[in-house]
Amino acid sequence: MTRIVLDRRVSNDGFLQLNIPLGTAEAGREVRVTVESVAPNKTMTADEWRSGILATSGGWQGEFEPPQIGELEEREPLS
Repeated sequence: MTRIVLDRRVSNDGFLQLNIPLGTAEAGREVRVTVESVAPNKTMTADEWRSGILATSGGWQGEFEPPQIGELEEREPLS
């Protein structure tokens, strides 16, 4: 059996309902269900995004050109 990960929200009455179709091949088998809280997905505000971009401004201290590759070796033709 493959591992299945589902993210669901607990309803206002405090119940979590899961309907997971596993197929008839899995009928009669024991399964384990683990429930753990997930950290809330915090979305960034426009000001937070802007301050993050401005914090990286001027951070690059290297060159913008790739390093030299060198010379390619000569090989004999295949035919």
